[in-house]
Amino acid sequence: MSQQETHGFQTEVKQLLHLMIHSLYSNKEIFLRELVSNAADAADKLRYLALSDDSLYEGDGELRVRISADKDKGTVTISDNGIGMSREGVIEHLGTIAKSGTKEFFNNLSGEESKDSQLIGQFGVGFYSAFIVAKKVTVRTRAAGADVSQGVLWESEGEGSFEVDTITKNERGTEITLHLRDEETEFADDFRLRSIITKYSDHISVPVEMFEEGTPESEGPDGEKVPATEGAWKGMNKATALWTRSKSEISDEEYQEFYKHISHDYSDALKWSHNHVEGKQEYTSLLYIPAKAPFDMWNRDSKHGLKLFVQRVFVMDDAEQFMPTYLRFVKGLIDSNDLPLNVSREILQDNQVTKNLRQGMTKRVLGMLEKMAKNDPEQYQVFWAEFGQVLKEGPAEDFANKEKIAGLLRFASTNDNTAATTVSLEDYIERMQEGQDKIYYIVADSHEAAVNSPHLELLRKKGIEVLLMSERIDEWLINHLTEFKDKKLHSVTRGDLELGELEDAADKEAQEKVAEEAKPLVERVKAALADQVSDVKVTSRLTDTPACVVAGEGEMSTQMIKLMQAAGQPVPESKPTFEINPSHPLVERLSDEPDEQLFADWANLLLQQAQLSEKGSLADPSAFIKLMNQMLLAGLK
Repeated sequence: MSQQETHGFQTEVKQLLHLMIHSLYSNKEIFLRELVSNAADAADKLRYLALSDDSLYEGDGELRVRISADKDKGTVTISDNGIGMSREGVIEHLGTIAKSGTKEFFNNLSGEESKDSQLIGQFGVGFYSAFIVAKKVTVRTRAAGADVSQGVLWESEGEGSFEVDTITKNERGTEITLHLRDEETEFADDFRLRSIITKYSDHISVPVEMFEEGTPESEGPDGEKVPATEGAWKGMNKATALWTRSKSEISDEEYQEFYKHISHDYSDALKWSHNHVEGKQEYTSLLYIPAKAPFDMWNRDSKHGLKLFVQRVFVMDDAEQFMPTYLRFVKGLIDSNDLPLNVSREILQDNQVTKNLRQGMTKRVLGMLEKMAKNDPEQYQVFWAEFGQVLKEGPAEDFANKEKIAGLLRFASTNDNTAATTVSLEDYIERMQEGQDKIYYIVADSHEAAVNSPHLELLRKKGIEVLLMSERIDEWLINHLTEFKDKKLHSVTRGDLELGELEDAADKEAQEKVAEEAKPLVERVKAALADQVSDVKVTSRLTDTPACVVAGEGEMSTQMIKLMQAAGQPVPESKPTFEINPSHPLVERLSDEPDEQLFADWANLLLQQAQLSEKGSLADPSAFIKLMNQMLLAGLK
């Protein structure tokens, strides 16, 4: 019984289709790669489910994908006998982009075709690529195991809506018919389709077949009879799992096409590693590092992980148990002989074999990155620009590999005074001064705030390099990365500066003398600001600035407080330590002020200036402006 319904596309799908119909893809033939990849996935999924329910094969266990064209009608049809879809599945998967972050994706569109086409490639459009060449798409499908009367017809012209109806479909699986646009009829040619299959889908482990016409009986050159041949479906691809082949047999082009098949990425991968491991565990892995970050990189809940195969049988997509979250950008697969074929997510979470495989995969990726950083620094900077912030999650997440991850991190520094994040901790240690035993760093809201911070004045004067950190994740990173190669990381905005042997005896003596002479001033400032600061000290870090605020040892830094507040977390109230520079003219003027009220106003003004410099904002800006205007007017009299 027919149950025809018309549905509107999800808003994002409608926008995406509009972009694709207007040919943002310069390489239109990739529609076939995407549709064949989806058909192969459907076959893989059926093969796995049939391990526990053989009836799903419905007496036909020969899985394949078939492609045919009709020049007269201007159509191309891609059919498979895989898992198929139910009515609910059709409405969900073909009317919705089932990925998080779609809004951010569309916010990023620039209106420039070249940039936007790359963005769409990172988005992974799959089925919707059909509309690059088709004015109408018809899908006929039936889920494996469902009754023949429960077939589904889906049809759309890629505008605002699609229609769904119930049909009778004798064979399980999915058949997609593309009604080509008038200017795209080149794709209704058998030879053209064969060349595309060979180019993009040779590595797919399911046979991709096209129909070869039979020949009538004929006469040979010597008068002998050549018997007639029947038309038959013939495989166009090698149909062997690429990862099972020897590395020496696989070209770079094949590796890149396989990457695009499993990732649905538009651009080539940056690097890959193909390995067969024997010993305690036996497995094959093929891991790729993309060249571009996907649009939903920062959504830690979005699906990530490797494709899992057990003895060449597909088990699941996005097996996140084999790859830690901080390496969620890695694409690829793992094929293990040691996991049971009836593997479930529960077994995967608890299985010791899984833990060993995860360790092996993590080690492999970090090794790949180390090699890239050492042998091709320019390529590594391309990687770092895309994925560096994600890698910074590593030290908190993966204690066992903390030192390895730390060696891969890159920062800006006062060594070259640019915002480029090119300095490794190894580079810093090599340039350390004699007697220096700490790695000095500063975390600020921006690179400009970091490089111009008053906390750097003394260090800059002494020629001591400081790492400049200004990304939101840096404060989180630094809370978990406290040392590297036995050198402690020390914040220049926290506690004492602790220069150790870098401070000579004469400096120390002069510092102690200044502190002693300034004791009365320190006590007056402490009394004036009693309820606003935890302590007042003579500074050891300032040369050109009158005052600064620092966080005490064990207290939350300004950046951590901001992170907690942004996450909606309650932050315990804390008062800063106020450091003053007695040799600065403003502080000298303050010291000579006999009027206690005026003294308190000046001290308060210096404190708020220091807080503004450190935090970038004040709790009550209007009170600060009022006080500053008051002091300016008093100075003009």
